Parts: sequence; C-alpha cells; structure tokens
Amino acid sequence: MTDSAQIEAIEKEYKEIEDSRAWNQVYQRIRDEGTFDLSCTEARKSVNRNLNRYRDVLPYDRTRIVLTDTNTDYINASLVKAECVNRSYVLAQGPLSHTTPHFWLMIWQQKIKGVIMLNKIIEKNQIKCHQYWPLGESEGGEDSIVFSTVGLKVDLLSVSRHTHYNYSTLRLTKTSSGENRLILHFHYTTWPDFGVPQSPEAFYKFLNVVRASGVLEPDVGPAVVHCSAGIGRSGTFCLVDTILMMLSKGLCGSGQGKVVDVLLNMRRQRMGLIQTHDQLRFSYQAIVYGAHKLVEVNGKDPCEESSSEEPSLADESPPQPPPRTDSLTRSMIESQLTQELQDGTGTDTAPEDDEEDFDEDSRGSAPGRPLPEPPQSDGSGPDTSLSPTPDHNNATCSEGDVRRRKRMEQKVATAAKVKAMQERQRANELWHEKKRLIMRPISLCVAFVVLGLGGGALFYRYFHA
Repeated sequence: MTDSAQIEAIEKEYKEIEDSRAWNQVYQRIRDEGTFDLSCTEARKSVNRNLNRYRDVLPYDRTRIVLTDTNTDYINASLVKAECVNRSYVLAQGPLSHTTPHFWLMIWQQKIKGVIMLNKIIEKNQIKCHQYWPLGESEGGEDSIVFSTVGLKVDLLSVSRHTHYNYSTLRLTKTSSGENRLILHFHYTTWPDFGVPQSPEAFYKFLNVVRASGVLEPDVGPAVVHCSAGIGRSGTFCLVDTILMMLSKGLCGSGQGKVVDVLLNMRRQRMGLIQTHDQLRFSYQAIVYGAHKLVEVNGKDPCEESSSEEPSLADESPPQPPPRTDSLTRSMIESQLTQELQDGTGTDTAPEDDEEDFDEDSRGSAPGRPLPEPPQSDGSGPDTSLSPTPDHNNATCSEGDVRRRKRMEQKVATAAKVKAMQERQRANELWHEKKRLIMRPISLCVAFVVLGLGGGALFYRYFHA
C-alpha cells in the first residue's frame, strides 16, 4: 500500500530544507506553533515537585498517566496517541531513584509489554537516569530487584547484546498474588544527549527489532519510550515510527508538511517533543531511509527481514562475567562512566566498534571479531607456534598482567571520578537547602519591615492630617 508519490513528497521537502540550510528556521517555527498553553496543574503541585527530573518538562493534565493504589497518583509520563495508525506510546522521563517504584507500577497498571530506553545512565558526566532494572550478577549487580512500596518484583531473565543496543527480557511479578508478566527492555546505547545517531541505518534496524517483538501493537498496552527528559530522543523515535506506519498504509498524502503536522499533534500531548533542529533533520533522514526500505521489500513486513538478520536471545551466548563489585549502583555507574571516558563525550560509537578499548574479559566475544588463527606450519621444520615454551608463557602472562593492571587503574580512576561527582551533587543539594533556610527568615524580616513602614506611614497621616 506504500505510495511512491507520498515518499517523494517527504523526500522533496527534506531536500529543499537541506539545500536552503533552513533546519533551524523550520524548527523555530515548530517551537512557536507547537508551544501550547495547556494546564500542568498536577505536575506543578509542591507535593509533586521532587518527582520531576526537570522543572520545565512536565506532563499535561489531560494526557498524564494517573497511578492508583499508591501514595501518589502522579508520574512524569504522558500518553501520546497516533490514532490514524492505531499507535500509542507512553513518553516518560528517565526514572529517578525515588520514582522507580512508580515507574514499574505504571508498567503493571497500563499492561505495558515493552520499554524502549534511548539514553545511557551517565552522559556528559551527569546521571541522566536511575538504574531501574536489574543488571544481573554477571555485570556485578543483582538478578532481581524488589519494590516493596508498590508490591512488585523485577527479575532479569536474559540479555542479548548488539552493537548499538541491548535487548533484555524481564519478569515483572506482583508479590501479593504471584501473577507475573514478561517485559521486553530495548536499550539503544549509542544515541548522544541532544544529538543524533551517526546514520539512520542503525536506528532503522533498532526500530524494526522493536516492531518485530510486538510491543508496539495495539493488542498490548502502550510501549514506554523514554530518554532523560522524555521529549527529545523519545519524540524522534515516536515521530519516525508513526510516519513510517502512515507511509506503509498510504496515509501521508502527496503534499508536503505531513511530518510537521504529526509532530505538532504529538506536541499537544506532551510538551517539547524533539529538542533540536538536528533531531528534526535526523527524523526526516530516518523517515526517508525507512521509506525506501519499505519500497525495497515490495510490501513485505520489514520486521521479518530485521528479525532474521539480528541474532535472537537464544542465538547469543551470555557475556563473560566481570569481577564482582560491592554494589549494583556502583557497578552500573563505573561501567557506564568507563564507556563515556573511552568513547568520548557524546559519541555514537558502540563498544564493539572501538578496537583499542575492547575488553574480552568484561564484554565477552564481540560479533564479527574472530580470534586470530594460530600460524600454520609450512612443513619445513617443527611447528612451535603453540608449544608451551617458557618464553611463550611468560609473554602471555605479562600481556595478561598489563591488561589486568590497566583495568584496575581504570576502575580506580573511575571510582574516584564517581565519588567526586556524588560529593559535588551532595554539596550542591546542601547549599540549596542552606540557602532556603537563610532566605526564609530574611524574607520574613523584609516583609515585617515593609508592613511596619507602611503601618507607620498610615499612622502618621492619620494623626497629622
């Protein structure tokens, strides 16, 4: 049902904006037209203020997810619908440590099957999201997390690691009844904050893996899509998926402007979707790339092609376990921060793509990197390439010692940096608290002085009139 005229219209619109270098102007127009004066009363209540990661990214009252059976009905998450293609998404902020139980309660109550995570835990030396799912013992964490305040337990069943994303299968259990559901967690690991992936190809493959799993289908609950704020990368994902669905059903029309219209409609449901003109440009690139893929498969479901190309959970052996650390949080932060330091801030390079930083002990065997074959004997003499001579063993041991020493030095440096970050965060929180304590009596004193002066002036006028 894909109409080539509709694809050509979007591609033509993309080329016109690209050739005139007008992405910033188009984005500014979207910001102007797509900023709506809709109420966020619940989000702005003082009791809910500390439940928001960012004070300027709030859910609208009419589309916010409402929790039940807990101490609050508020969570920073919005239901975004694309009714023309029967798509529903829950766009949410990355959970805070104290909102993680609410996050899982939302997943249970909304009957959500899939969680699509588009950010890293740590980006640009800042914690962007709490480690809300179990990493597993092989990663120095735990296989289960219990959230007693909401009566839920999350178990890690399996992890499949790929170049640009990880695919985990989780089991969510209601502890009071024992009822459980499988939750699929898709973590895109190479999308920089406020940035875009290097090319639409890897993103398109990720999108099709998510689609092939069935978590976006209308017969299950809406999929959770989140980054840090739940508007930039999350908005890009939803826009691309929706437009490609519309193209596959012939619903885009032959005129231009359909992408912007859909984005503006989504912005009426959650504020600020797509945060930069680069994200808008990438959305068009991914749509054009995906549209041509739709034509190439000649009406077949591209998800089938993707699922056959990508290894399944059963096909991949689990990674080799790294040395255990003393806490889940510390292990998570160290591993994420280490990758930030290796890859460089805000890069779009997967661990497997960096030959120099590859660590076979902590990451397992990377796809496409076979171990070197031993040299073969040419028959002219005895083959000593694999003989366990003292020199060979010493060389192997020394290389192993160097690798272990480098890893240990890296862990020490990472731990020190994490500790410094945490101390700065605590100091900042302490300063803000002290400032509030200091300013409160000063404000009261100023108010009393103003009242006193005003009363004195009235008294003077009254008796000297």
